[in-house]
Amino acid sequence: MTAKIDPFRAIAVSELAHRLKAEGRSVIHMEFGQPSTGAPAAAIAAAHRVLDSDPMGYWQSPDLKARIVQHYADWYGVTIKPTQVILTNGASPGLVMALNMSFNPGDRIAFARPGYVAYRNNCRALHLEPVEVPCGEAERYQMTAKALAEMEPAPKGLILASPANPTGTIIPRDELEAIAQVCRERGIVIISDEIYHGIAYGVETPSILEFEPQALVVNSFSKYWSMAGWRLGWLIVPEQGIGAAQARMGNLFLTPPSLAQHAGLVAMDCTAELEANLATYARNRALLLEAMPKLGLARIAPPDGAFYIYADVSEYTDNALEFCQQLLQDTGVATAPGIDFDPVDGNHFVRISFAVSTPEIEEAVRRMEPWFAARNKGARG
Repeated sequence: MTAKIDPFRAIAVSELAHRLKAEGRSVIHMEFGQPSTGAPAAAIAAAHRVLDSDPMGYWQSPDLKARIVQHYADWYGVTIKPTQVILTNGASPGLVMALNMSFNPGDRIAFARPGYVAYRNNCRALHLEPVEVPCGEAERYQMTAKALAEMEPAPKGLILASPANPTGTIIPRDELEAIAQVCRERGIVIISDEIYHGIAYGVETPSILEFEPQALVVNSFSKYWSMAGWRLGWLIVPEQGIGAAQARMGNLFLTPPSLAQHAGLVAMDCTAELEANLATYARNRALLLEAMPKLGLARIAPPDGAFYIYADVSEYTDNALEFCQQLLQDTGVATAPGIDFDPVDGNHFVRISFAVSTPEIEEAVRRMEPWFAARNKGARG
């Protein structure tokens, strides 16, 4: 039987944004989680050189794998082997492969709600049962060891995301270690989505591999390395899973783009430029945190990392998609409806990406202030 997959409703907002832009309207795109900056300059220069000198083809770059191994040693003090690194066409195929190689149809896979829309839909597409664990303010919108220990029966798998999408919250080191311990005791396979690592604001971001070497880790060049359109990522697998992962990558996706692999290798050492991007995100975050209460949005998830504000708009609406569409129509500011990330309570939330330029953040706030002020006066029941 064909699985039913929910739409990604932020796409509907984005389509409206592009229609308005085609009509001559000024639009600020804060609906998608992608940096507005391009790849690092040295990576682009390397790509130009490769285009003139390398015919390219199906390839998994050994140099890039070795550099990723070094990255885990440098950032986390973790030792992995190059053979454990499977280069992928971004994080999305890495997640599909991790789920497909680890579980059987009907297996129950747990993850936090709110959470990234693709966790739920990929599980359904692979005929796995998504088990969304409600995680609110008390849990800082994150999975806890206590919640996992109390689940009956224990799920077969767990998807973690820290920093998380849509909230930006980070699981503290001691809690992540406790989660790893519960999973070992209960035989739960961990898939850790670490795509937002490198983007944090004074909060430590440990890798699950520091506590559980048998975990699978998904990552990508799309966020910290600002290379979303290059479609390059990786999956770290335990040694016993190397053959299964290689077989799936080869059959389902062949290889990631050769050009992206050449550029990605260079990007990993463009630290100054990448940290400058992070400094911009930090400024944008500070501006929005100052603006939110003035807009009447005092209840937000703690944005420890990533580049999102997840805000409670229940005072204004019980239909987040319509709310985002009206905000866009009236102000030109595009945001994402929370229903994508939480099918139960998400109609009372919106996600605002601050991975744009600081002038765009300032302009977005200027546009939204009178719009929200009018609604504050009008009062929703």
